[in-house]
Amino acid sequence: MRSTSSTPAAGPDRRLFLQTLLGTAAALGLSACTSAAASGPALSTAAALPSTVPPGTSLRIASALGAEQLQLKLAGLLDNLPFTVSEWPNIGAGPDVINAFRAHSLDIGNNAGIPPIQAHFQGYDARIVAINLTRKPTYVFATKPHSDISSVAGFKGRKLAFSQGQAQGVVLLRALKQAGLKESDVTLVPLTSNQFLTALEAGQVDIAPLAISQVPAYLTRYGTDGAHTISTDVVDLLNLLWAPASVLSDPAKAAAVAAFVPLWAKGLVWVYENPDTWNEDYYVKTQSITLEQAKGITALSNKPLFPPSWDEAITWEQETVDLLAAGGFVKSFKADVLFDRRFEPLASQAVAAEYRS
Repeated sequence: MRSTSSTPAAGPDRRLFLQTLLGTAAALGLSACTSAAASGPALSTAAALPSTVPPGTSLRIASALGAEQLQLKLAGLLDNLPFTVSEWPNIGAGPDVINAFRAHSLDIGNNAGIPPIQAHFQGYDARIVAINLTRKPTYVFATKPHSDISSVAGFKGRKLAFSQGQAQGVVLLRALKQAGLKESDVTLVPLTSNQFLTALEAGQVDIAPLAISQVPAYLTRYGTDGAHTISTDVVDLLNLLWAPASVLSDPAKAAAVAAFVPLWAKGLVWVYENPDTWNEDYYVKTQSITLEQAKGITALSNKPLFPPSWDEAITWEQETVDLLAAGGFVKSFKADVLFDRRFEPLASQAVAAEYRS
């Protein structure tokens, strides 16, 4: 689940806060870029994946805005968990997931392809254990109010919200490359995705990539002031589950993760097949948006796709590594070290054939 955010109130105090925030984010971004790249993987994947979950095993599973927990509940899958979920932390943004991994307060995260790359670059060993391919764009470029930008080509010379450690950052870099623009043609403003809306409202950035779930509320509030969106065909291919190597090195927890992967896949299929219930019980009841807006979000959502082979995902991840390395954001490495292929068949085996290819 990608990070989303509500729209904060406007005012001069917010602008002062944002100016401080921008300076802090820039410093953090510089620190991340100068981190030493991770050494070789510490987790051995030669041993067979444990298949039995011992009694008393528990996991802490990220549930950004409550989505993961709710989809399993509505699908009737929570009772099928052969382990205890000790906590469902509301954590979604990649940097927050990495911090939670480091603090040993989270065992499984749901993110896009960039956070595992960023974690590896920072020297932290975590592995991808499930893949859901997204074929349609999940992010839309939104302008600040009173903007005259009408295409990605118009980003030249503008300030763009950029999150190096999140999917939105890679989507932006891919869109610039597709439009024939170099990073030197724009100003990348380091932020995390939960700061994008505030930056747009305050006019501190001209463009920010927003999740499709954020767009209706933003345009409702600022569309009359000239804020609008710029659509592209740039996709963020990977929606994934990942876990620290320390978790996967523990036989009991590894078995629990292996048991969770099929249920995660089934939960996503349930949401796709039951949009009316999901719109009401998630978007309307928990996210406080209108049913009409919820239907618009659902209409743009991707059909789940759990490939039996991760070859395409690994190729995509390598392309992302190379793109970030070319910009000096990470050091190049072989992306296959990010994947624990012992888990490769689990998601696809749990769903009908139409959700495998």
